[in-house]
Amino acid sequence: MRARRRRTGGTSETRPGRGGPAATTGTATRQRGQAAIEYVGVLVLLLVVALAVVQLGIAVYAAQQAGTASRAAARVASFDGQEGRYDQAGRAAMSGWLADDASFTPSVSGDAMTVTVKVPIPTLLPVFSFGSVTKSATMPRD
Repeated sequence: MRARRRRTGGTSETRPGRGGPAATTGTATRQRGQAAIEYVGVLVLLLVVALAVVQLGIAVYAAQQAGTASRAAARVASFDGQEGRYDQAGRAAMSGWLADDASFTPSVSGDAMTVTVKVPIPTLLPVFSFGSVTKSATMPRD
């Protein structure tokens, strides 16, 4: 079976996008430029999403560390004669890079000792501020 050939009017030029000499004109160059711009746009979007996910993970980690520190500090503060050492125990229960900026506030109510810990949330980009996390724990006094 013979393949049918399409007549192009006697010229050797083909339509753009179909290969041949006309495909190497400005149309193909513009297509490559458009693809590069789209790629950069998608890459920036993916980078922003990745930074947001990492920042969310840091915020959750700071909240978990604040809870751990408040329990440890309340446990130590609940013992008689140990009220002044609660912040040392709380800082020891946390990661070092979060413990430096943490603040501890004790309060006594009857037979219970409550320690509230406030930890600022670290940020990846300094232009944003995510505030701080506050957690408290109550232990019975011994």
